Amino acid sequence: MSSETGPHEDVPDDHNLPEQGHPQGREPGEGSVSLPEQDPFANPGLPAHQHRVQDVDEAAAKRSERTVAMLFTLSMLATVGFIASFVAFPADKIVYIWPAGHISALNFSLGMTLGIALLGIGAGAVHWARTLMTDTELIQERHSISAEPEVRAQVIEEFKQGATESQFGRRRLVRNTLYGAMALLPLSGVVLLRDLGPLPEDKLRKTAWKKGKVLVNENTGLKLKPEDITVGSLAFAKPEGLDHGEHGWANEIAKAALMLVRIEPADIKDKQSLDWSHEGILAYSKICTHIGCAVSLYEQQTHHVLCPCHQSTFDLADGARVLFGPAGHPLPQLKISVNKDGFLEAQGDFAEPVGPAFWERG
Repeated sequence: MSSETGPHEDVPDDHNLPEQGHPQGREPGEGSVSLPEQDPFANPGLPAHQHRVQDVDEAAAKRSERTVAMLFTLSMLATVGFIASFVAFPADKIVYIWPAGHISALNFSLGMTLGIALLGIGAGAVHWARTLMTDTELIQERHSISAEPEVRAQVIEEFKQGATESQFGRRRLVRNTLYGAMALLPLSGVVLLRDLGPLPEDKLRKTAWKKGKVLVNENTGLKLKPEDITVGSLAFAKPEGLDHGEHGWANEIAKAALMLVRIEPADIKDKQSLDWSHEGILAYSKICTHIGCAVSLYEQQTHHVLCPCHQSTFDLADGARVLFGPAGHPLPQLKISVNKDGFLEAQGDFAEPVGPAFWERG
C-alpha cells in the first residue's frame, strides 16, 4: 500500500472543513438549541419585609423607649459631671489610672464625661431609629435639582408622615429626655470657653507700685536715694520686693518698669509733673505707649527720650508728652517722695494704665 496521494485525489483543506458544531452546508442556526439571554444587571428585588418585634409587640416598643431614654439621661448626667469636674479636680492633681498610668485627674474626667455625653446622644438616636422609627423601604425615582411644586408638596407630606412614623410626638419620654440631653450638652462648650484662662479683671490697669514702695535700682538691686540721681542722668528702677526669678516676675516688671531722670525744677514745664517729682527727680513708665517697647534713649540737653522701636519721642520736661512718632499719649508718671530713711518711695500707683492705649480701652 502506498501512502502517497495521487495527483487527482483531493486533499482536505482547513478552509473547506465544515464549521465545528454545524454540518457542512447548513446555516449556523439550523438544528442548534438557542439559550435564553440573561440580563447581568437585573434587579433582584427586595426580600419580603420582616417586621421587628417592636412593630408587633408594644411591650418591646416600651422597652426600647426606656432604653433610649436611659441613654439620653446618661448623656445629661455625664454633661453635669463634665461641669462638676472643673470644681472637683484642681488642674495640678495627678492620679494613677491603669493602663494609662499617671495622668491629670482633670483631663481624664473631662474627656470621659464629655465622651459619655456625646456617646449617650449618639447611641440613643441610633437605637431610636433602629427599633422605633419605621423601617419600610421606600423607592423614589431620581429627579432634577429644581423640584416641581408637586414634588415639593410631596416632600413636605412625606416629612410630616416621617415625623408621625418616628413617634416623636407619641413617645414623650424619648422626646423630653432628648430635649434635656441636647439642651445640656452646649454647656460643656461654655465651660471650655470660660476655662481658656483666668479673666484679666483689672490686672492690666494695676502694677506692683503702691504707696510706700521703695524704688530699687533695677541693675544693682540697691535702694535709691535722691543723691543717686544726678542731673542729666537716666536710671531705671523697680519696686522693692519684686525679685527676678519669682513666679509672675516677667508680667509684673513689664508693667512696673520705671525710668528716673533729674531735671532742674526751673526747667520742668508741666505743673503736675513738678508736683509729683522730688527735687526735680521725675519717675515715668519705661513702657512706650505705642506697642510696649522699652524707652531708653535720653537726650539730656533737650530732656527728650526716644523709643528705639518706632522713634516715638517724649518730652520729659513737659509731662512726657508725645513730640514725634506713632505713640498715642504721654508716658504715665509715678508720684514719688522720700521716706524717713531717706530713700525714694512711691506715693501710689500710676494714675493711668501703662503701655499701649489698648489697655485703657480694655
